[in-house]
Amino acid sequence: MALQQHDSLSEKSVTQLAQLALLLYPIEMRGNLRLLCRSENSTFLVQTRAKRYALRIHRDNYHSRKSIHSELLWLDALQGDTGIVTPRALPGLNGERVQTLPLPDGSHRNIVLFEWIDGEMPTATMNPRTFRQLGEVTARLHRHSRQWQKPADLERIIWNHSTMVGPQGHWGYWRTAPGLCHEDTLIMDAAVACMEKKLCAYGLSAHRFGLIHADLRLTNLLLHKDGPRVIDFDDCGLGWFVHDIAAAFSFEEHCPHAPLWLDNWLQGYEQSGHLEDQDIEMIPHMIMQRRIQMTAWMATHATTETARNYAPQWIEHTVGLCKRYLEGGMPLGAV
Repeated sequence: MALQQHDSLSEKSVTQLAQLALLLYPIEMRGNLRLLCRSENSTFLVQTRAKRYALRIHRDNYHSRKSIHSELLWLDALQGDTGIVTPRALPGLNGERVQTLPLPDGSHRNIVLFEWIDGEMPTATMNPRTFRQLGEVTARLHRHSRQWQKPADLERIIWNHSTMVGPQGHWGYWRTAPGLCHEDTLIMDAAVACMEKKLCAYGLSAHRFGLIHADLRLTNLLLHKDGPRVIDFDDCGLGWFVHDIAAAFSFEEHCPHAPLWLDNWLQGYEQSGHLEDQDIEMIPHMIMQRRIQMTAWMATHATTETARNYAPQWIEHTVGLCKRYLEGGMPLGAV
């Protein structure tokens, strides 16, 4: 049976679950709920009289309880070692940071309540120099990941070519995307085959493949007077470090300013890290892989606001980027 790659609960049901989840925490942490976004989890703002919190309800068939604990362990280590402000998970009444609620059908949902992190969320319309900050903080995360003595039983999702763009991909299969014609599929197939060959040659050595954020784009960066802050580590897992470059341009690869954003990202990265020539050479392949991975996500998350906003020209732009990639160009910029 194929894995389910999206949340099976309606917005009404997940909101009711959030209301029940708050009962697992001290009374001072309970407040008014507002749904912020839905993707691999549902995130709510919790507004009390004194404070704000972020309540995350995980979907089923994605992360195990142990995997969520592993995410929180990395967040703990980052806060202690890097000075980067990241979300801090709070314990419930039972002292556990990962709570579990049963559903009527016999399944369950894992839940985490985080302290709210203040900061301004940048957008693609902001100064391109914002991408320098994104690149710099990504380099700091990569440096920490390579140096951190990880627990022996650390369990996180694996992001490789198969799990991103293969038939059993974590976010679905890109071939199921609506609007794909036969010609489009052939072009995207050719792109997938090309990147697979390059990725096999690049390899999975420890200095190239390790624990990454995997979704470090502008919406997961908060700008603050005390320095940039990073949120939403839900997708963190084992993947190519260079994939975090591709993730930075998620949904926006076809924008006219994207090549300038990449230049700024790379300048920022070099302030706290370094990319070898082989890493630089992999950037177009990673970006193209990410775009096709997001095509799979668009197919399985079609009801989300993000998918609805990008859907009208998504396939047209994606195929245009594939053509440029197959011609040897960087799959960024207007098509």
